[in-house]
Amino acid sequence: MPVFINDDHKDHFINIELLKTRGESILLILEHENHELSVLLSDDKNIRALNKQYRGIDQTTDVLSFSQSKKEETEPSSHLMGDVVISTVTAKRQASEHGLTLEEEIVLLLIHGTLHLLGFDHERSGEEAYQMKKKTQELFSRIFPNKKPHESCSLYSD
Repeated sequence: MPVFINDDHKDHFINIELLKTRGESILLILEHENHELSVLLSDDKNIRALNKQYRGIDQTTDVLSFSQSKKEETEPSSHLMGDVVISTVTAKRQASEHGLTLEEEIVLLLIHGTLHLLGFDHERSGEEAYQMKKKTQELFSRIFPNKKPHESCSLYSD
């Protein structure tokens, strides 16, 4: 269950080995431990450029997912699951709003991005948004028992 992390930002210290371990835990809980996941820690400028290039949205975002699967399914078609890009600048800002540490916020975003790679999409319907939030809550609470983001966290709260 390789999780590859490329730390392209310079703004905040991130414990890469701990994040890699958290990523491996996410894959294990999701029963995708035989898949590879690539994570890029970036800044607002770079994630905005990616968001504009690939989604046509010219604004900063917290997380982007790029599936390596050619099919729209809940099961990746190869061992390469995909790429998750996280803005550490946005994560730092959101962490304080959500009552989380920077590490916890980045893991929350990693969970969100990984679920997108598995076909979860909160933008398709209210029911899918509910299922994605429920799965996010389950994964986050298994990684951080007794920790819950503030209710303002739209990735987590109902």
